[in-house]
Amino acid sequence: MSTMIPAWVDGTLQPVEKLAAHLDGLRHKAVSVFVVHGGEVLIQQRAAGKYHTPGLWANTCCTHPHWDEDPRICAIRRLEEELGLTGVDPVWKDQIEYRAAVGGDMVEHEVVDLFLATPAERPALNLNPEEVQATRWLSLEELEAEVAATPEVFTPWLRIYLAEHKASVFGPA
Repeated sequence: MSTMIPAWVDGTLQPVEKLAAHLDGLRHKAVSVFVVHGGEVLIQQRAAGKYHTPGLWANTCCTHPHWDEDPRICAIRRLEEELGLTGVDPVWKDQIEYRAAVGGDMVEHEVVDLFLATPAERPALNLNPEEVQATRWLSLEELEAEVAATPEVFTPWLRIYLAEHKASVFGPA
């Protein structure tokens, strides 16, 4: 892997190789997007070939910005790269920080810019099979019920977002 992401090393933000940042558990920048239409949330199942949390269900899109990339531009870029989703307007909702083990001796210690996109029409998708193997639309209540019933099939960060930051993304319950 040769992707450089913004991470803090000895208190200084600098470009760090993505895999190294996860193996060392470095605090780093991230972007997460939830797309909601008609009362349903779009979730994605991560591709089986992903280097961590393969096959688990996550929010619509989650990624790391390139060095010096604006978080909103990153959100728009990755929605297209992962899901073929264009023409949506992600709105910044909050910045949160979490730390979670993601398997393979890797840790996500992320400072995440959270975005919400609410397109007028249900968007057409064109999945990138290297990133996403499936998608589903379900109500927030259905998603929460599934996470409660089978947490092991969902990414740690999606479980954290729902348990600790739901109001930041979706507004008051």
